[in-house]
Parts: sequence; C-alpha cells; structure tokens
Amino acid sequence: MRLWGRRLERAGVLLAALWLAGCASAPPDVVNGAIDDPFERSNRTIFAFNNTFNKYVTLPVAWIYVYHFPGPLRHGINNALANLESPVTFTNDVLQGHIGRAGETLLRFTLNSTIGLAGTWDFAAEQGFPRHVSDFGQTLAIYGVGSGPFLVLPMIGPTTARDTLGAGVDLLADPLFYLPTDWSLWAHAVTAVGVHSLAPFEKHARNIVFRDQLGGQSVDPYGTMRSVYRQQRAQEILGGRGPVIPELPQ
Repeated sequence: MRLWGRRLERAGVLLAALWLAGCASAPPDVVNGAIDDPFERSNRTIFAFNNTFNKYVTLPVAWIYVYHFPGPLRHGINNALANLESPVTFTNDVLQGHIGRAGETLLRFTLNSTIGLAGTWDFAAEQGFPRHVSDFGQTLAIYGVGSGPFLVLPMIGPTTARDTLGAGVDLLADPLFYLPTDWSLWAHAVTAVGVHSLAPFEKHARNIVFRDQLGGQSVDPYGTMRSVYRQQRAQEILGGRGPVIPELPQ
C-alpha cells in the first residue's frame, strides 16, 4: 500500500505541475507536422518485424473479426471495452481544460453503464453524445511538450517518446489498475493493458486491413506509415474525433 501511495503521490505532483503551468498552444510538431526520427534505422527493423507479425497473426485475426463475426457482437464488445476507458478520458479532459467534454464523458459513462446495458450499447451516442478519446500524451502536447523521437515498438507499432510516457501515466490513472484491491500488481497491470489494447480493436480492425492494402501500394511502406501516424495523431491532439484513415465499407 505504501508503494502504491508513493506512486499516486508522484502522479499527483506531476499532474498538479502541469495544471499550474496553464494551457499552452500545441507544440510545433503538432502544428506543422514535423517529426523527429533519429532512430529510423532501428525503427525500420522493428517495422519489418511488426509487418511479419501482422501478416501472420494480426491481419488474419482482424480479417476474421471484421468479416466473420456478427456485427452486433463486435460492436457490443467494442462498446463495453470503450466504456471502461471513460475514467481515463474524463481525467484527461479535465487536465486539458475541456470541462464541457469532461461533462460529456461523465454523462456518456453514466448513460451507457445503466441504460446501455453495462456499456454494450452506445446509448449516449444515439442521443447526440459521440465518444471521444483523451489521453495523457494529448495532455502533454496541449501543455507544449514536444513529441520527442518517433518510435516503432515491437507489436505496439508507431508512437513517440511523449506518447509512451503518456501511456504509462494513463495506466496509473486507470481505476482498473487498482480494483479489486486484493489482486496482485501484475494482475492489475495485465487487466488494464488488456482493456486499453482491446478497446479500439473493433474500431481499428478494418483500418488494419486498409493499412495492409495501402502499404502494399506504397513505394516506401515505412514512410507511408509514419506519415499516416503523424496526421492521425495531430488530428487527435487538435481535437479531432475520427480517424484520418477512411473506414472500409460495412
């Protein structure tokens, strides 16, 4: 308990410092699309490994999931997992000063957890409150923190130093990391990471298929991936609600 208390205290100090710093404009890498890639050689090696992994593992699973799972089942699973991400989204909405969006997130969580049958039905979206995602990487960017080096992580894919740090803070801010209290630290971590990994799968499964087709048509698949990630992440940080990559037909 003392160890967890120290973790919470440190996280609290970090968040308080960011809040006192005041909202700043988005960093230049978000505005002008610049990207720092000093580790391009190793990134390309990991990218090649990820492509092989995706080809034989992720892509077949995504293909089966998209074209052979019943639509209502897929959407129900996605909605339930996405609903569990609401506390993290709410926290970052507040830290970013988006009080209206924070209220919307809280309303969505309340409606979907009750009327929405434990989140399996996105009732709130049908009432005019669409889902959005806020993470600590976005929060850092809004406070003026640059993205840092572009990274490609094994099986995780493209990210940046800032977003990797942000993902760690989001994990510590997630109630799933602490409940139930009698679980081991390892069990909490696996549960929280699993939810955050699976929650967007239904949304992005079709994009995985699309990226495979896009990469096959590109002269430089790595460069294409980096460009698409940069655009998508910039849109998310600047307040966009949808992916840059178009969805495949239903």
